Amino acid sequence: MKEIMQSSHLKQIVYGLGCFALFACSGKITVDKNIKDFPSIFPDYKEVTIPANIAPLHFKLTDSCDCTEAYAYFEVDSKSVKVKASKKQMAIHPSDWKKIAEAAKGKAVEVKVIVKKGQQWIAYKPFHLFVSQDPIDPYIAYRLIEPGYETWNEMGIYQRCIETYQQTPVMTNKMTGNNCMNCHSFCMQSPDKMLFHMRKDYSGTYLIDGDHIEKLNTKTTKTISPLVYPSWHPSGNFVAFSVNSTKQMFHTTDRNRTEVFDYKSDVVVYDVKKHEIFTSPLLFSKSAFETFPTFSPDGKTLYYCSADSVKIPDDYEKVKYSLCAVAFDPLSRQFGTKVDTLYNARKMAKSVSFPRVSPDGRFLIFTLSNYGNFSIWHREADLYRLDLSNNNITALNALNSNESESYHSWSSNSRWLIFSSRRIDGLYTRPFIAHIDEQGKASKPFLLPQDDVDYYTLLMKSFNIPEFVKGEIKMNASRISQKARSDKGIDVQFR
Repeated sequence: MKEIMQSSHLKQIVYGLGCFALFACSGKITVDKNIKDFPSIFPDYKEVTIPANIAPLHFKLTDSCDCTEAYAYFEVDSKSVKVKASKKQMAIHPSDWKKIAEAAKGKAVEVKVIVKKGQQWIAYKPFHLFVSQDPIDPYIAYRLIEPGYETWNEMGIYQRCIETYQQTPVMTNKMTGNNCMNCHSFCMQSPDKMLFHMRKDYSGTYLIDGDHIEKLNTKTTKTISPLVYPSWHPSGNFVAFSVNSTKQMFHTTDRNRTEVFDYKSDVVVYDVKKHEIFTSPLLFSKSAFETFPTFSPDGKTLYYCSADSVKIPDDYEKVKYSLCAVAFDPLSRQFGTKVDTLYNARKMAKSVSFPRVSPDGRFLIFTLSNYGNFSIWHREADLYRLDLSNNNITALNALNSNESESYHSWSSNSRWLIFSSRRIDGLYTRPFIAHIDEQGKASKPFLLPQDDVDYYTLLMKSFNIPEFVKGEIKMNASRISQKARSDKGIDVQFR
């Protein structure tokens, strides 16, 4: 990334000379005025770091840019592509974009925007797209769902090819009686080894391993609920889950409209081969709420969130989750006898949710809010980074906004993070991607690009649980639908 960061010198030089030289040499447009401000565009792709294998970053000039004609020039080295605005949208052709992005690896694409206002051609200050040499996983998976409170009708799990704009359904509830489906999870970002839950009709946990599909009945007499929030062990032999008794309420005056909380919760581990659940008294206690488990990349540590058990809902604002860790031996299925507290909620008076460890084992990113664990409804929720080499915790200010930043996941090479944010309108969660360098520094995030820039404005659904995937998910939805309707499922045992 050093060569990318050095491009700040390029910015200063090009703005002084580049606009006039570019447009004068074209023989078509003579710039009458240079403006020292960046153009106002949506999405905000100005000065972001991107992978070379991302779909073209289409953008539009906002309504504040009142113009009759506009162009954008994408330049790197001697390559230049001119794009004319159509309905104020700048849409570079995929083949042109690919050539430009490949040529800019380790450098930057400079984007120059000129607009015609009246009889004058005006050039804005050029902005840059810094192109990392780190590739990104080619797919992401997410659930699309209305951000409602009590009712829903249509929902589904979808996959999107990051290198194009193609979105395809993995599984939708139209095939299973419009029931609920959630918590899709992948083993080491593998598209061939995953699971998700169905609730209500055809309820169960569906585990897919290649062509093999299992329907699991995961409620036992000793657990308070079926299995909920998952995290795969890197071996693929275990999955850590929480079990939760969850309720919802609504505020009349609080800036956070909705509150979701647990009356009870515990953490267990599911043995994939033996169809058994096992746990430890450290994770299964009446004196604490344990939730959001996640395994370390080496499989030897289980991280989770834990809060003191209080009276719910009366004391819901007192529920503050610490970040904890306990050793795990996959050979003996034994846990350690000591819990390490990495973020102490009792001392810090904040609450942790969604811990996620980078695949290289260097960093853990979590969401921090004022209280509780359902941070998607907390406007103050922000992302924080824990350096696992020294336990230093830092706010990821480059990623945070005045609205909720909640669920997040790592790419397989630990260089990219995708997360849900409500920063656009405060209502819908949208997927943002950011580069994370080897020192854990985050670059300015960018909105997942779409072919039509108005896609997010028109879509009345939230992106829920965005997850990187290393390839296309080829799961047969019809087979799962048939399995759901005809198979009684395997009863999981508590050992």
